[in-house]
Amino acid sequence: MIKIKMKKKLNIYFTAGIPQLKDTTEILKIIQHSGADYIEIGMPYSDPVADGPVIQKAHEIALKNGMTIAELFIQLKSVKSEMKIPIILMGYINPVLSFGFEAFCKECKESGVSGLIIPDLPPVEFDKNYRSTLEKYNLNFIFLVTPETSDERIKYLDSLSSGFLYAVSSSSTTGNEAKEINNEEYLNRLANLGLKNPVMIGFGIKNKSDFDKVTEKADGGIIGTALVNILLNNDDWAKKGENFIRSIIN
Repeated sequence: MIKIKMKKKLNIYFTAGIPQLKDTTEILKIIQHSGADYIEIGMPYSDPVADGPVIQKAHEIALKNGMTIAELFIQLKSVKSEMKIPIILMGYINPVLSFGFEAFCKECKESGVSGLIIPDLPPVEFDKNYRSTLEKYNLNFIFLVTPETSDERIKYLDSLSSGFLYAVSSSSTTGNEAKEINNEEYLNRLANLGLKNPVMIGFGIKNKSDFDKVTEKADGGIIGTALVNILLNNDDWAKKGENFIRSIIN
């Protein structure tokens, strides 16, 4: 019997508001057209502690360009009818609370956003204070786990997550050399826990070889810094970005 290899999911991250303020909608279309399965948009913040130097720089540029949460929602609404793959917003809790949590969720719903990643929102606080609002607006919420996370806690975070579980390949920040990207023990552990959500591996995936390696044991991979580098450092970022995404899939 021939075993059919299942297609692995690709989630592409970029920071809203780069290279220029109004480029976000074009980047969304490029990512979708290139064949990615999810789009993860970083909401610029002045203190992005989970991110490495490249994405920190992207946040700084986006803020200088004038990107705000309100502006991002305006841009998302302008292309909502054209977007056919899930859009996830990734950011930090303080700007979301400043916007107003329920107002934020309502805008997500109206803008075609399907899920959130907020790394600095503690799971207990999420469960107690925010989960019901997310469910009201039919929004997924994705938690992160690392190689240092115990099996028990991985299962707990998986039980709270919906959409997928974000498995950080190492305990470093985004874009840094992830020494544990090919950590067989970690990937095997995740694969054998019987988790309810698909597992997507992120941090340190820079090319097709990295993507293929981590997705041998996982359901998909997340790429961010490599694309953000292209957006920040190339005048012809649209074509180079599209070619890069296609090189991962093909």
